[in-house]
Amino acid sequence: MLQDNSTSALKGKQKFFTILILGLLSAIGPCSIDMYLPGFTGIAADLKTTVPDVALSLSSFFIGICFGQFLYGPLLDRYGRKPPLYAGLSLYLIASAGCVFAASVNTLIILRLFEGIGSCAGMVAARAYVRDIFPVDEIAKVFSMLMLVIAVSPIIAPTAGGFIATHLGWHYIFVVLFSMAAFLLCTMHLALPKGRAPDKSLSLKPKPITKNFLSVIKNPQFSTYTFTGAFASAGLYAYIAGSPHVFMELYKLTEQQYGWLFAIIAMGLITASQLNSLLLRKYSSSQIIRIALICQSLTAIIMCVGIMLNLLDVFGIIACIFCFLSCQGFTFPNASALSLVPFERNAGTASALLGAIQMATGTLSSAMVSVFSNSTAIPMALIMTLCATTALTILLTGRRVLYSRAKKQDIQDQVVETIITS
Repeated sequence: MLQDNSTSALKGKQKFFTILILGLLSAIGPCSIDMYLPGFTGIAADLKTTVPDVALSLSSFFIGICFGQFLYGPLLDRYGRKPPLYAGLSLYLIASAGCVFAASVNTLIILRLFEGIGSCAGMVAARAYVRDIFPVDEIAKVFSMLMLVIAVSPIIAPTAGGFIATHLGWHYIFVVLFSMAAFLLCTMHLALPKGRAPDKSLSLKPKPITKNFLSVIKNPQFSTYTFTGAFASAGLYAYIAGSPHVFMELYKLTEQQYGWLFAIIAMGLITASQLNSLLLRKYSSSQIIRIALICQSLTAIIMCVGIMLNLLDVFGIIACIFCFLSCQGFTFPNASALSLVPFERNAGTASALLGAIQMATGTLSSAMVSVFSNSTAIPMALIMTLCATTALTILLTGRRVLYSRAKKQDIQDQVVETIITS
């Protein structure tokens, strides 16, 4: 059962600060990535190694996030929301402090692995909290507000990291990350509701945990909207992986110009996510996500064909990417909300699996862009198109399954009606 501090008790300022804290918890991982990227050169010089070796610390961080989500899901359901959060943020603090004093690149790589494991506690718990303490019909709106906080990270963090690395040294990037996590740890202890109570009936043995994960992924609604959202998000990863090569090497944008371009495109994503909250007053999440994916797929196809036929200049490509990622602002919050709606008792496990699938598909798409990289923008555009059209195909196919299942079982449940209404 939910505790007293759920749904109806969250009003006014308390609701605002709760969403803000959850957004900041979700942003720890992205911030830990974006902020230290400008310090790569300084880290390599200081540790007497190469930038590619330093980049392995980014890979280890991603591995930590992927592994950690499977770890925290069962823990959040078994022990409640706050204890695993305390543990994860404490691990993050220890690892960040270690990064400040890292004397070799191998030490940094290992510490970043543990930093990744610690950071994803906030990411998994934030999604579970949303399912715990907000009504079903508000979940998509709350995810839109969380996205506002998360999406600010790629705008502010690289700039802040570059300033810190230039004027103070790369070590202080991790001092700032440590301070942010310490502040969040205190804030969540004082102001964040407890969320769902611990469920001691849930076992932490490997077999029951595996069975629980399988029961989640077998849910047709979860699998439909999770994989829809994951492949749509993978298009964003493809853009992140391919855009430095496309814009700085092919179109000769300076680092500063690329930074501004990254920020402008991110603003499209932020604006769309907030517009989504307004649209939800009139349209269902199911309607919005379908239209968004159709627009995203058409935009990607136009961009891909335009690049192949040499019909688009750099401004045309930027416009297409802006529209493509703006559609993501509608897709992500609605897909996340619809994925978690069926789960109340094991929302932590569902949140963990949702995040892990998104991370895996995103990593795969970015790797494919790197593998097929050539002297054109085609690989990036092609992977983005493949991601969008795959997401749309999964959505349309999965919706048919949901409609068929609801019709056969004559389901009148309000939750299901909320999900499949179009």
